[in-house]
Amino acid sequence: MRKLERLPIRWRLALTSAGLTFAILLLFAVIIGLFTARQVRSSFDDDLRLTAVDLSERVHTSSVMNSLSLNLVGDEVVRRAVTGDAAVRIVSTTGVPLIGWQQAPDLGAPKPGGVHEASGYRVVSRGLKNPLGETVAYIEYGKPVSHLRHTMARIKLFLLFGVIGGSVLALLAGLALARRAMSPVSRLTEAAKTIARTRDPSLQVPKPAADDEVADLARTLEEMLMALDQARGETQSALDRQRQFVADASHELRTPLTSILANLELLASELQGEDAEIAGSALRSSRRMRRLVADLLLLARADAGRKARREPVNAGAVVREAAGEAAPLADGHGLTVDVQPDASLVVEAPGDEIHRLVLNLIQNALVHTPPGTAVDVHARREGDDVIIEVSDEGPGIPEEIRAQIFDRFVRGDGDRARSGSGSGLGLAIVRAVTESLGGSVSLDSGEAGGTRFTVRIPAAEAATRESVPPAPVGERSR
Repeated sequence: MRKLERLPIRWRLALTSAGLTFAILLLFAVIIGLFTARQVRSSFDDDLRLTAVDLSERVHTSSVMNSLSLNLVGDEVVRRAVTGDAAVRIVSTTGVPLIGWQQAPDLGAPKPGGVHEASGYRVVSRGLKNPLGETVAYIEYGKPVSHLRHTMARIKLFLLFGVIGGSVLALLAGLALARRAMSPVSRLTEAAKTIARTRDPSLQVPKPAADDEVADLARTLEEMLMALDQARGETQSALDRQRQFVADASHELRTPLTSILANLELLASELQGEDAEIAGSALRSSRRMRRLVADLLLLARADAGRKARREPVNAGAVVREAAGEAAPLADGHGLTVDVQPDASLVVEAPGDEIHRLVLNLIQNALVHTPPGTAVDVHARREGDDVIIEVSDEGPGIPEEIRAQIFDRFVRGDGDRARSGSGSGLGLAIVRAVTESLGGSVSLDSGEAGGTRFTVRIPAAEAATRESVPPAPVGERSR
């Protein structure tokens, strides 16, 4: 039963139909077989009796002076009766074959009035009377039982083939009908797969011509998809409004934050003692807020699909500048910058965004690795891509957050324990900037352990690269 439940519905329907047909045909064949066997046996015995009567009427006896003499008349009839495997024998009342019939098969003792079997024959005995009405002999007529059995075997074989053939035809017909009946469901399944692949719930759901259960299912699916489409539209509208709000708020906050920073810098330079420390703390908090607002604005623009103005940028020069800016955080670290001395490290990108991408990767490596470990930054050309690689010898990223490391506001337990360790937007910005440039970013383990981030950005066209003068590049700086 469990194996049957694992089969497709069309096969289950077809097998059920074939099984019921087999049971019905088998019952019908048993009944017909029993009835036919009885009829064939009865017809066989009737033929024996009629032939025996015909033979007895053609064979006469006479009695003269109380002595018995047998006058066989109709030898030609007898010869025709024994044609084939049939046998005729004339015996005395004691069962002794008479002269001329000794070579006939032994058909047993005569048993008048019925049909019996002897020596593989079905035998009928008929008495021969003299003119005085006395029974003076018996004529026995028999046919091989094999004839009857052969006929019965052919009937059984015919019925067996009928049952098997009918069951096979029922199976094939059941498959055809089930496939035709399931075709509307198959069309619904294909439509559902298309919707799942395209994620477009507005696609039309095919409806069958008949107003049946499948049509009801199609209408239900269509109503569900319409509700999902409406919900998705509402969610998308809410997300768009949220992104627009974040972008507008971030943009509007830049001006007052710039003013606050300027005033705090001026105030911190004029104050002394505890007041200067308070102003310095406020200044540091304001700078972190400015970086957070800038990050949110960049991500909001990426979500909204707004593309910043692109220009030819030498990625090697950007790497060196970002490494120099992050150098104050390299206290106790070995920061190594290796830039390929090749003018082909030119990409079409917004300068500020590509600078932010590299700076975030370097700062992430310096902040999240213990002192005394090395951080290596490489920039090189591979084929049509410019590769920027940042690796460290730190403890690495925990497995439980590796899959979400590029999501927003994802931080490890150590990050949460450290005050001011970051907002969790640095790697999200790296991915957003990389994907906006048609590139990719990957995470794996470095050669010395730790973590390695690899950014691939398509290089600028040759004509664009020629228009940008290569920046002087050192072979290796530390």
